[in-house]
Amino acid sequence: MNDAKYWHNLAANVQPETRLFIDGKFVDSVEGLRFTTLNPVNGKPIAEMVRGTDKDINLAVAAARRAFKAGVWSRCAPRARMDVLFRAARLIEERADQFALLDSLDMGKSISELVNGDVPFSALTFQYFAEAIDKVEGAVTTTDPSALHMIVREPLGVVGCVTPWNFPLMMVAWKVAPALAAGNSVVLKPAEQSPMSALLLAQVLAEAGLPDGVFNVVNGFGEDAGKALALSMDVDKIGFTGSTEVGKLMMIYSGQSNMKKVTTECGGKSPQIVMPDADLESAVVYAVNGIYGNQGEVCSAGSRLLVHASLYDQFVEKFVAEAKRFQPGDPLDPATTMGPLVTAEQQERVLNYIRFGKEDGAKLVMGGGRPQGLDAGNYVQPTLFRDVTPKMRIAQEEIFGPVAAVIRFETEDEAIAIANDSIFGLAASVWTKDLNTAHRMARNLESGMVWVNCYDHGDMTQPWGGYKQSGQGRDKCFETLTAHMQTKSIWINLG
Repeated sequence: MNDAKYWHNLAANVQPETRLFIDGKFVDSVEGLRFTTLNPVNGKPIAEMVRGTDKDINLAVAAARRAFKAGVWSRCAPRARMDVLFRAARLIEERADQFALLDSLDMGKSISELVNGDVPFSALTFQYFAEAIDKVEGAVTTTDPSALHMIVREPLGVVGCVTPWNFPLMMVAWKVAPALAAGNSVVLKPAEQSPMSALLLAQVLAEAGLPDGVFNVVNGFGEDAGKALALSMDVDKIGFTGSTEVGKLMMIYSGQSNMKKVTTECGGKSPQIVMPDADLESAVVYAVNGIYGNQGEVCSAGSRLLVHASLYDQFVEKFVAEAKRFQPGDPLDPATTMGPLVTAEQQERVLNYIRFGKEDGAKLVMGGGRPQGLDAGNYVQPTLFRDVTPKMRIAQEEIFGPVAAVIRFETEDEAIAIANDSIFGLAASVWTKDLNTAHRMARNLESGMVWVNCYDHGDMTQPWGGYKQSGQGRDKCFETLTAHMQTKSIWINLG
């Protein structure tokens, strides 16, 4: 792993692409608008990005549609598509430092987390969906001998992807790779807080051999470019990751336009349930990682810690000791375990929730403010509240920052009731040594993902998505590939 000096030298000389990528070319926007990306470490400008509007979205969608109809990607042989995506995966690996640097500068994530996690997993995502391309099968059904009935799968057409800022490259990979693998054309609107790695990905895909027009990137704001993409009459599907509020808008826009398919991966308030027979040492380590990793800016962050009364005080004591591993600092230093929050607005939002916790009567055990010596950045201390009750705001609302709430319970039924008392249902974990308890609780939790004696484990076979207002549809898995296709029934009369 390179040292801090290496990364700061790289940052001093970085020259990111700032334009839009439409029809195989980097271009300026129709209206000539720009916006500034700010470094969350110090609030200083990183780059002046070209800002696309609805006019640029229309150009990108038109290019994507032309490419789709021409069949340069949608009708090419599966092996040809596989080869391109395999090359893209290799190029991401080769340019790992560039991708990691851009995402760290944009949103403050620690460079070690990017180099060891986000970037290689993004490459793996392209590799996985490349491998899956020739595994998609149709069917010939059993019918009367006078007919031949075939069910075939075809790409949808143009897929619009709207991605968040908390995992800039990885969330783009999760959305874009399956859409391309299925044979679709794509228009991507990355988060305005972290657009730079998406433009480097455009370069990589072009170099890998993706035909012009198949992949397009339009930087811009959600209320303008993102809305225009979701309302486009020539987009066949929207893949969205972000807030529940905006996810609902995506579904509204679909109904207001052409009833395009919509998948949403939205918010969470995920419980980690520690039963009386839990391996307490392991549970504490995973609990700390589950809320303070990526500064808590994670949809599946394990922000509600439900701990049995018999372990409650001991858990809190061990949690505080273990949490010392997470110290805010310079994200370009590989030793740093926690960077700043993405924007000053997000910092203020998190600090407000800490204030709400105090006002509602929760006891602040650790953190609760800005760390000393880092006043120029959007930093918040890793924070822990105890004596939290299930109806408090910090126990109900998604904070999207490094704030954990410890809630006491007495019985299994009470734990399940508290865990399910949420508008969200993305992830959950159960810590127990009893197999019957594990099965019973996993079955009763209203959550798209349940981990037992771990948290945030998984691989590319794992469907990623939630119940209730955590969204609909799944990322990562084979189901994601087929969700970017539609079935066609072909009935041939042989009589």
